Amino acid sequence: MSSALRSASPDLARLPQDLVGRYLAFPRRNEFLPVELQDGRLQVWLLTPRARPLADFLAWELGLTVQTELVRNELFFPALEQALTLWEPDAAADEAGEDAAEPGGEDFGRELLGWSHEDAPIVRLVNRVLHQAVSQGASDIHFEGRESGFQVRFRVDGELRTERRLDLAVQPTVLARIKVMGQMDVAESRAPQDGRFQVRVGRKDVDVRVSTMPTLNGEKAVLRILDRSKNILPLSDLGLEPEAVAVITRMIAAPHGIILVTGPTGSGKTTTLYAALRELIRESRNIMTVEDPVEYHLPGVNQVQVNRAAGVTFATAIRGFLRQDPDIILVGEIRDQETASTAVQASLTGHLVLATLHTNDAPTAVTRLLEMGVEPFLLASSLHLVIGQRLVRLTCSSCSPPSSPQSQSADLGCEVCRNSGYRGRQGIFELMPVGEALRSLVVQKASVEQLRAHLAETGFQTMHDHGLRLVAQGKTTMEELLRVTSL
Repeated sequence: MSSALRSASPDLARLPQDLVGRYLAFPRRNEFLPVELQDGRLQVWLLTPRARPLADFLAWELGLTVQTELVRNELFFPALEQALTLWEPDAAADEAGEDAAEPGGEDFGRELLGWSHEDAPIVRLVNRVLHQAVSQGASDIHFEGRESGFQVRFRVDGELRTERRLDLAVQPTVLARIKVMGQMDVAESRAPQDGRFQVRVGRKDVDVRVSTMPTLNGEKAVLRILDRSKNILPLSDLGLEPEAVAVITRMIAAPHGIILVTGPTGSGKTTTLYAALRELIRESRNIMTVEDPVEYHLPGVNQVQVNRAAGVTFATAIRGFLRQDPDIILVGEIRDQETASTAVQASLTGHLVLATLHTNDAPTAVTRLLEMGVEPFLLASSLHLVIGQRLVRLTCSSCSPPSSPQSQSADLGCEVCRNSGYRGRQGIFELMPVGEALRSLVVQKASVEQLRAHLAETGFQTMHDHGLRLVAQGKTTMEELLRVTSL
């Protein structure tokens, strides 16, 4: 028996169903785990040496030879949880109080409070929800109480949809499990809490940010899923038109100044910033970022996570960066006067600053920064480009297209898009380069209406204009475009 510790995670989805079924029938399956079958030889991980006879018996039942490996807890238990998430039948979730549950769910909910076994139904339920959310490409999971029950909703392609309805009796236990995973105070249910954990789902490494909030219907938890295995897309793959890519490429080549990406939460601003940053990485450059949270890990870039408890804010990080000889600084979000002023000062002292700002469109970014207290002449000197953006859902390519794309609605659908009529999203953009005429208006503290009037005279293309071209191409619908641009 080998005592080596493997570093690679097994591909548990490849094991045959007959093997999985036999394994799940073992009462002590938390002590051993089949991880690989190749050429009649079964590889089994053991938590303790005493589990060797179990592995031998499983292999004997299936007519296989067996090779066992003793592994440590930190490798065994994540693999075990992944296995139970993948292999347990959906009926196991029904036991935890779903719609199909038998009457008397309240007794079951109380019974769960006494479980301490790693294979408890609530553990399986939460793991399965995480696996399904990642598999469907969800960005957020909402666990929330309602008068009619406890429900789970996924945000997929920007839209929330109900995935499961559970018995209210399991709400406290599910929230307790989530708090344990997020290293939060399980006993505290009257105040909001934040936490985080990392998990491997299949072959994906996922960061999960947890937020809990007391409501009239019990505690609610929202889990934000950050897939660390995602590739950073090039600018040309974001949905930008070739002319827009050329403008951005030219602007980010400047040695100093500020480039802003604006839009509401969840509009893809960080993705656009990283696509731009991807073009700038060089051995000869010192690139530093401050983010909350760090969503992508970039080789060759110095990334800093905001930590207010330790005094690391956006503004203090930028000031620290200036003593680190940076060439390029990325600021995850400008949300206050101190951060705005510090970013402007950094750009005026010879650094290229990329940042996001929450505004509805590109022209409003100017007035927002002025309202934050940035001096007009400093903003006019430092601001080079503002990108406004939204994400629109794309029509499902598996559904039968209507005769006219303008008339298509989400009433159409198929199994691939879960009857929504849409699958995937793409950005719609507006680019506002800051030239001399616009700088003059900034110095004069022009209103947003005056800025828009000036831009209209120059042929400025809005996000709505970009969206109309996608509608004409049949890539999205007018209903979807109006939904995102009328906010």
